[in-house]
Amino acid sequence: MSSVTPDQPRRPSAGTRPPGRPGAGPRVPAPRAGEPPRSRAPLPVAAGVAALWAALTGWLPVVVVLALVRLGDGTGSLWGALGAGGAGWLLGHGVPLETAAGPLGLSPLALTGLSIWRLTRAGVHASRAVGARGGRSPRAALTVAGAVGIAYALVGALAAVLVGISGPHVSPLRAALTCLAVGVPGALLGALGTTGVGALLTRATPGWLAHGARAGVVAVLLLLGAGAGAAGLAVATGGGDAADMIGAYRTGAAGQAGITLVSLAYAPNAAVWSASYLLGPGFAVGVDTAVRTSEVSVGALPAVPLLAGLPRGPVDGVGGALLAVPVLVAMAAGWLLGRRLLRDAAERRAELGWAALVGSAALAGPVAGLLLGAAAAASRGPVGGGRLAEVGPVPWQVAAVATGVVAVGAVLGSAAAKVLAPRATSR
Repeated sequence: MSSVTPDQPRRPSAGTRPPGRPGAGPRVPAPRAGEPPRSRAPLPVAAGVAALWAALTGWLPVVVVLALVRLGDGTGSLWGALGAGGAGWLLGHGVPLETAAGPLGLSPLALTGLSIWRLTRAGVHASRAVGARGGRSPRAALTVAGAVGIAYALVGALAAVLVGISGPHVSPLRAALTCLAVGVPGALLGALGTTGVGALLTRATPGWLAHGARAGVVAVLLLLGAGAGAAGLAVATGGGDAADMIGAYRTGAAGQAGITLVSLAYAPNAAVWSASYLLGPGFAVGVDTAVRTSEVSVGALPAVPLLAGLPRGPVDGVGGALLAVPVLVAMAAGWLLGRRLLRDAAERRAELGWAALVGSAALAGPVAGLLLGAAAAASRGPVGGGRLAEVGPVPWQVAAVATGVVAVGAVLGSAAAKVLAPRATSR
């Protein structure tokens, strides 16, 4: 007789599992003894802390740089540097400042990039704090981004009020709306990656669209790199003039270091202007001025080290080779696109058709035009009233020319990659 009674059911033998349980499933580690379960932070708290930390880490470098400028000649104080740092922080977001000399709206793009990066990290930290990491929920990503953006807008409005007490006038409403417009997309980038929604969107994007967009981004990066190289070479060639301009401020070593750092903060602006110069539309350094490969018409300029590299006249002689740089850059992006598409086709044991190749390459043009037009818009702005009310390139001109140049160059480069591929593989 069996010794098992109804009150004592038979134990399952080794290797068997109770019914209803899957054969393989993820094992969740049990919490340690005495360790309380990890709690999730409320969304307002997580977003507020992340946004405030992003603002502080973007504001402190500005304070250090402006403290060097103001304290170098002994005319400023630490509290004045703190207020000026707030004004510079707002300017880096594109918030115009109303000064005695007129509106100041030329944003230092290096500070803009730092602020966007810190907002991206804020989206990452807030997503982790509310428990949305790896959840692949678009709603959670959008909610976190919106909350961080709203908190960042409140910080911007508060900064505008504090700056306006003893400094230039700043509209709190304009500051709040601008910080909201910058904060939501910046935080969304971090939230998409942390929640895993970004990976889902990448997999759902058609291949030709993803390859074409990537080629456009590559072309923009190469164009900006070429512009930065050209601008750096021009400033280095006129290095004596730039050094004289810095020395003319007579602010001592600390002040000159601060002026140099301010110039570096505007170096990305110079790269965008130089890329516009290579493309053809050029840029302005004042009302009724033009700096293009075919024309250089400028008047009296302020003693700014970056302006020491401005060309003296139209391009001629060997300098005419600069006109080919944008086309060569676009062809390089198209070549890389063609090689990537050919490699993917070889892995799938399929043949790459001309329609897919040309379609992806042509898409690079509008993507590059959109990005470069946005960069041109961000890099321009007034520097006071009067002549310097217009400084920088015209966005729609840069976008239109970049679209055509990159589209044609990318198509030529990708076609060359396809035509030359059999010769390269047959050797």
